[in-house]
Amino acid sequence: MKPDSQTSKFSPRELMERAVEVMRDTVCEPRDDGKASPRVGAVLFKPDGTVETACRGELRQGDHAEYTLLERKNRNVRLDGALLFCTLEPCAPGARAHPKLSCAERIVLARIKEVWVGIEDPDPTVDRKGIKYLQDNDVQVHMFDRDLQDVIRDENKEFIAQALERAAEAEKEVEEVVLSELEEPVGGSVLADLSSEALLEYSKRAGLHETIESSAFRRRLARQGLLQEREGTMTPSGFGLLLFGKEPRVTMHQAGLLGTIHYPDGSEEPRDFDQPLVLIPDLVEEWLRNKLPSVTSREHMQRRQIETLPFTMIREAVVNALVHRDYSIEGGKCQLIVDDATVTIRSPGAPLPPITVEQLQAFNAPMLSRNPGLHYVFARMDMAEERGLGIKSLKAQAEHAGLPLPKYAFNNPYLVLTLYRNRAASVRTLTQEVLASLTDSEKAGWEWLSTRREASAREYAAALKVTDRTARRHLSHFVEVGLIRKSGAGTQTEYEVV
Repeated sequence: MKPDSQTSKFSPRELMERAVEVMRDTVCEPRDDGKASPRVGAVLFKPDGTVETACRGELRQGDHAEYTLLERKNRNVRLDGALLFCTLEPCAPGARAHPKLSCAERIVLARIKEVWVGIEDPDPTVDRKGIKYLQDNDVQVHMFDRDLQDVIRDENKEFIAQALERAAEAEKEVEEVVLSELEEPVGGSVLADLSSEALLEYSKRAGLHETIESSAFRRRLARQGLLQEREGTMTPSGFGLLLFGKEPRVTMHQAGLLGTIHYPDGSEEPRDFDQPLVLIPDLVEEWLRNKLPSVTSREHMQRRQIETLPFTMIREAVVNALVHRDYSIEGGKCQLIVDDATVTIRSPGAPLPPITVEQLQAFNAPMLSRNPGLHYVFARMDMAEERGLGIKSLKAQAEHAGLPLPKYAFNNPYLVLTLYRNRAASVRTLTQEVLASLTDSEKAGWEWLSTRREASAREYAAALKVTDRTARRHLSHFVEVGLIRKSGAGTQTEYEVV
């Protein structure tokens, strides 16, 4: 929705920042149980251009910021066309004790059609369900800018750390918001279908104290939506089987990972990873550890030092693919393809709206989880970036190693992530037509430029030790062949890698 003439001064960034400021005024209610309350701020931008704010607990202890803003401050005000900014995902139907309405329901009833959300509610039983309820009721949802999400998470550390413990355990009839069919119990499955090895690995890495055979451990998995109770019997959900099932592909053919190494001599080595998801990253590492050097054996004959791809980047990319893929695409499987220049990871499913490929490639995409239950487990095991697609760490590791930056693309139905194994790979992966048009000095220039998002002619000249005139000539040629785009003019001219 575009703001109309009445809201011509509408600035999403300023209102996001205002919501973060208001969040800091939160009045945390006293709790005997020591559990932390979230710090939440909300901003309402009305069609007439006026702005109103509220924070959690502002007028009464425990009141949600959205409730205070919509019901206490604007109960008799028409809010059609208003815009709402809230630092925490609005609670979903069923999150509050009957007969209280959830904040997501109140937003829909207020006929607000566009909402900006700071971060998801970290509780894995709630995560993204408030957002989905809004989207299912034709509310357009955006996420706050990545840097502001980091601020919100930092100021809610204690609340986020206690997220699992805050999951409501009381049985109650609620309007269920379902993100995936895999939240449901799998017919015919039993607890014995879960791998003790996978459960022990989770318990060990997550620092859990319950034994995996205990009722307390099973309750924990139930609170995470990985077990479902039906008629007094615990049954694994689809996500539970994906994470911990002995043979997840028996019931979900799209589970697991297909690996292939293409060697320089034309031979191939395939490997199917059909194990529980939590075990796959270590198995991939074990498989590749002694094979990657042989793939690039010809590189070792060169005298100059070549930076190589850190294995931690491959692990991060594999985990992201397994955690964030769209499991409703039953005909697609996660794929890991290795050759002497690149490591390519294909994950079924387009980026989850409102995230775009362009945001991923700019390494500033908002944090949002497609499968919060999966992500929570991997995050607890310290195997995934806390909330996002790992884009910050992938970029940082590539920069630290002096490698070309990873490349994102969408090739329906796969989100494709390409990692470059060394700087020379940025040249070798160019099309034959482009490669043939480059001089040796331009190839060296492209190797350097591919490690950056953007650069000026002066920076290029200094890095390549060429004249300013030569730098501008190289950069102009890169623009002609579509490798970079030019922005700005004069001394403000920048060249951005496409």
